[in-house]
Amino acid sequence: MARHVIDMNRYLTLGTTEPDGRPRLSPVYFTHVDYRDFYWVSSPAAHHSMNIAAQPDIAIVIFDSTAPIGQGQAVYVSAQASAVADDELPQRCAEAFARVDPGAKRFGPQELSGDAVLRLYCARATSHEVHIPGRDPVYGAGVDTRRLVTP
Repeated sequence: MARHVIDMNRYLTLGTTEPDGRPRLSPVYFTHVDYRDFYWVSSPAAHHSMNIAAQPDIAIVIFDSTAPIGQGQAVYVSAQASAVADDELPQRCAEAFARVDPGAKRFGPQELSGDAVLRLYCARATSHEVHIPGRDPVYGAGVDTRRLVTP
């Protein structure tokens, strides 16, 4: 189920920590490699990017907001995030942009380094959990819960 949710969705909600400790949530288009590395392109001046530079521990949730009520599925990911170093861009761009959706841009290393206004970011997952509805016939507990999984 975790793999299905990740594969079927194009946006994740990125949770970073503000300097005063408050959470900040940002939707970003993403790609992934092996359900472990989640990539997106952003400006280093974006609020969430500055939060990552100061505090790389992040949270991610991926879900289909169009699912009928009571049938939603979600994957929660804890991760460490950072901008990809310039010397890693050739390999990481090849990974991150190996599969992109129609209309999405395949960035090259030269577009994400030097004086470029955008950078490639990567979040390396440290854990994955799935949403278990309380009424799930197998895992339900009467209330919604999360279950640790290895996708």
